[in-house]
Amino acid sequence: MKIEVKNFDELSTKELYDVLQLRSEVFVVEQDCVYQDIDGKDERALHIMGWEDGNLVAYARCFQAGDYFDEASIGRVLVRENYRKMGYGHAITKASIEAIKTNYKADKIKISAQVYLVIFYESHGFKTIGDRYMEDGIPHIAMLRV
Repeated sequence: MKIEVKNFDELSTKELYDVLQLRSEVFVVEQDCVYQDIDGKDERALHIMGWEDGNLVAYARCFQAGDYFDEASIGRVLVRENYRKMGYGHAITKASIEAIKTNYKADKIKISAQVYLVIFYESHGFKTIGDRYMEDGIPHIAMLRV
């Protein structure tokens, strides 16, 4: 998988379309979750994109401290369904952590993780903080990597 890191202004129209299409495919259709994905925050984000044979197969967006949480953050982490179990989730998460370190010079990263992914994120150094909560009808928990 080839990973690219771009800010919003660097995205081509096709790349933006692919990102929005894949986010809708995974978060709205697959997870049966009606929510406002286009939230006005993409313009401030770094977009971490994983490509395989010209197809977007993994994605995450990253924010500097203060743009989403008080800490730098990673969100909208996903892997296209037929590319899961290939290590792409780990690769896109590692690339996101590195993008935050490189672009924002930050080590402290906060995420809002779906509860079923806690062990996955723990493998990347995140620790749960606080209590579980519902976000868009799905159980989540805050996690912090220091």
